[in-house]
Amino acid sequence: MVKAVVLLSGGLDSSTVLFQAKAEGCRCYALSFDYQQRHQRELESATRIAQQVEVAEHQIVNFDLRRWGGSALTDTQIELPEGDRPIK
Repeated sequence: MVKAVVLLSGGLDSSTVLFQAKAEGCRCYALSFDYQQRHQRELESATRIAQQVEVAEHQIVNFDLRRWGGSALTDTQIELPEGDRPIK
């Protein structure tokens, strides 16, 4: 059986890839990253999706993205952007 490692964020794109790999008969392994983001929703979704797909194994790798600088994703002192703004 072909094995597939899928980077699973819990979002639509990575979930689709996981479901596709499973549908193609792969033995799936899911890998997610906990980078100390403000919200755990993505990881909760990734866990539920991995369980639903019945992956062989789901690993969550912990690391602190804040080591490389501030981001609205990780720093509660930085205001979260709202609305549509062009990326600079």
